[in-house]
Amino acid sequence: MTMNELIMKAREKKCSDIHISEGMPVSFRIHGQLLDSGFSFPAAETREMILSMLSDEQREQLENGDDVDFAIETPDYCRQRVNVFRQMKKVAATIRLLNNTIPTLEQLQMPKVLRDLADQPRGLILVTGPTGSGKSTTLSAMIDYINKNRSEHIITIEDPVEYVYESGMSVIHQREIGVDTKSFAASLRSALREDPDVILVGEMRDYETISAAVTAAETGHLVMSTLHTTGAAQTLDRIIDSCPPHAQNQIRTQLSTILKGVITQALIPLAMGGGRVAATEILVGTDAVGSLIRDNKCFQLATVMQSSAALGMHTLNADLARLVRAGTIRRDDAIRVSNNKNEILDLLS
Repeated sequence: MTMNELIMKAREKKCSDIHISEGMPVSFRIHGQLLDSGFSFPAAETREMILSMLSDEQREQLENGDDVDFAIETPDYCRQRVNVFRQMKKVAATIRLLNNTIPTLEQLQMPKVLRDLADQPRGLILVTGPTGSGKSTTLSAMIDYINKNRSEHIITIEDPVEYVYESGMSVIHQREIGVDTKSFAASLRSALREDPDVILVGEMRDYETISAAVTAAETGHLVMSTLHTTGAAQTLDRIIDSCPPHAQNQIRTQLSTILKGVITQALIPLAMGGGRVAATEILVGTDAVGSLIRDNKCFQLATVMQSSAALGMHTLNADLARLVRAGTIRRDDAIRVSNNKNEILDLLS
């Protein structure tokens, strides 16, 4: 079997990820659960399947002890994000299967406030959540909404490029780390000389990238990015803590003026099975929110979100409780995903 054939089999089973390793059965992640795929290959065949995805340069990277991140396209024009790595002196890969079309915010059942945030002309919007929570898909839907509704110059900086956009009303340039540019920070600095209106940064990984993204948002651009955090307060604390101590007061002041919104999401299995639904936490960058950030009181943001439903805000626990009451998800799953177990138990009692 070829890797393309394995990927096609995985797509038939509505799989989101493939885990393939020398000497081990292949596993599929389906609706959030890791399952035996029913496929098992000899170690040498598995190794060749994995290496067949790599260029000579990427094979050299792997031999030198580096992990390799890239995207591939199968003959059906669907894209996959791939990470190839070594474990126990053997080769392994994780393959994320991407949609071949970008879903709309309506199809993702996202709150209307996300369209309001995407309509912002400038500032910083963050989409956060654990790995596999759909951050990239939500950001792509927001970018595509802008593309269909505004005449803008959109630059994406990704590692690797996941969704490929077709220019609509906007002009879109997509840059891949390691192929088109050296790093997120270097590409962000360059982007400011490329007349952008909207900049998508795949991930804010370090202080240099954070600083460049904040500068871009301050200078009149709409900057959108992701972090692996599980709540609005934790997201802002993570950004501030990533900065050197001498720069933390400055970044608080900058965030208090440029932050337009933080969207935290988690994907939860449907109570009836057959798929997953996103539970969200929404923070909108109001004056009250800015004051709390500036005064180093991010721990009070939950109170603002609870009292600002009219502005589209809500906590993750409030959304989890709503989904449980509607019969959309199970109580146990809501408790498992919650970032405040005592509060969700109170809401569900």
